Formats: sequence, C-alpha cells, structure tokens
Amino acid sequence: QLQLVESGGGLVQPGGSLRLSCAASGFTLDYYAIGWFRQAPGKERDWVSCITSGDGMTYYADSVKGRFTTSRDNAKNTAYLQMNSLKPEDTAVYYCAAERRRAGCPADFGSWGQGTPVTVSS
Repeated sequence: QLQLVESGGGLVQPGGSLRLSCAASGFTLDYYAIGWFRQAPGKERDWVSCITSGDGMTYYADSVKGRFTTSRDNAKNTAYLQMNSLKPEDTAVYYCAAERRRAGCPADFGSWGQGTPVTVSS
C-alpha cells in the first residue's frame, strides 16, 4: 500500500524557517516525481513545487521561488521542503504527493499524504 506521511509543520514567526518531510512507504520513491502543495483556509489547493525522479530537477511557484527548496533522499525514501523567510501568507496545510514518472513533473499526482499544518504568525 502506497503511503506518504508529512511531518515538520508547526508555528513559526515571520522570517523563520521550517523543514517539512515526506516519508514514503510501500513503494520506492526513486521512480516518482514528488510534488508539494498547500491549501490555505478558505482557499483552493495550490501547487508549490516539484522534484523529478532521476535527475532531480526542481520547479517552484513564483510565490515561493528563492525561499523554498525541495530535495529528496532516495536512500531514506523521503522528500523534503525547506522553507525559509516564511511569511504570514505561507500559512496553510502542506501536502506532498507522488506520481510514478520517468521524467518531468506530472499535471496530476495519484498518491497524497495527509498534510501537515504550517502557521506563520508573530
């Protein structure tokens, strides 16, 4: 059974940092593109970033470019989202998602985690 579990969310002050983890079980992350998404209260879910399988190319939404970094450790079967210079508008539930794909980032992801909340507030 494919499962993704996010962790690392919490309360942080503006300007602070958090690192989210996305641990996979039941499958090997090596062959999957990993996407990060977020959903703020009362808003639709937005795409944040993606890291491809194989070459590990990364892509970011304009709103987080230069502040967030996504990475993966295939040996640990885990992906990460490092979030720096956090702003109140980054407050949301963050989700990771996986889709088996040889190259590039897919438009849709088939496996999702349960989400981890991030609150940026003083």
